[in-house]
Amino acid sequence: MGRLGKVDNGQVAVFGVLGKDRFAVPVDVRLYLPKTWIEDRQRCDKASIPESHRVFHTKDALALEMVRHARANGLRFSWVGADGGYGKGPGFCMALDQMGERFVVDLHSDFTVYLDDPHPYIPEKRNKQGRPFTRYRTDARSYEVKEVVELFKLSDQPVLKLRKTSRGPLKFRALRVPVYVWDKDSSEAKRTILVATQTLGKNPETKISLSNAAETTQLKRLAWMQRQRYWIERAFEDGKSECGMADYQVRKWNAWLHHMALVMMAMLFMLTERMRHKATCPLLSCSDIEELLSHFLPRCDVSEAEVIRQLEDRHRRRLSAIESHMRTQRKRLQQNG
Repeated sequence: MGRLGKVDNGQVAVFGVLGKDRFAVPVDVRLYLPKTWIEDRQRCDKASIPESHRVFHTKDALALEMVRHARANGLRFSWVGADGGYGKGPGFCMALDQMGERFVVDLHSDFTVYLDDPHPYIPEKRNKQGRPFTRYRTDARSYEVKEVVELFKLSDQPVLKLRKTSRGPLKFRALRVPVYVWDKDSSEAKRTILVATQTLGKNPETKISLSNAAETTQLKRLAWMQRQRYWIERAFEDGKSECGMADYQVRKWNAWLHHMALVMMAMLFMLTERMRHKATCPLLSCSDIEELLSHFLPRCDVSEAEVIRQLEDRHRRRLSAIESHMRTQRKRLQQNG
């Protein structure tokens, strides 16, 4: 549901996206197969799923596999980011840490942490009856991350300017708190950093993440790393709107992978063109590129001059909207003194 406006059949995939500044493009993908599919041989045969792929993998496992694959291929990146679906429990983050990867992973609000080292221990058996204890325990209190944000008063933190946008500086309140994460199966807890940011205004949006970045990392840098996932989401919007990512009607394993490969190639082409022309045409969008291609490719519905005129008109309107927003912001600042 979502783009269709109704419930329909669909596939679930895990994507690996490479991003830098405001540019991002998918570089890897894995199709997620539910356990019910793996256990249904007839269904797998009908979809032509190779025998080697008829093994159940969680989305976390698929994502970790892509990180390893990227490193093996020599892909360079500074940290791994992921949405809250991968921050439901500590397993994904701890696996990245063991792999030596720096991460900034979004969390669900009920994710639990400890403000002090919980010092896990196995209780000693005090009588001869019964089996000995085998599971770790702690006497420390755990907190849901939403409680930590309230306890340390995120809403009272100073405002940071993270980056420039078409609507002026992007401002957030930001908070960092050293915390401990424990998976309840280990003898030690991992010291990490909780990063929380909050938008300004009447209905502020709060985003909470976990990171193993060095504790000397500046708060502004951590907040910027967390909010870089915005460009990942924008890339998927362009992929679905302009490159046909969601426009497939296939039921076979290879057909789906071939479709996604073509979509990712199209997205890479559009990204390359936007980066190539960012100095001379900074407002160039994927939609603009699609309009240009519709003219310059064999099908010519309108003249070249008309295509360029429409492009320049869209850019004038975008620039006018940006300038209007900036004027409104300046008036508000003057009124607030």
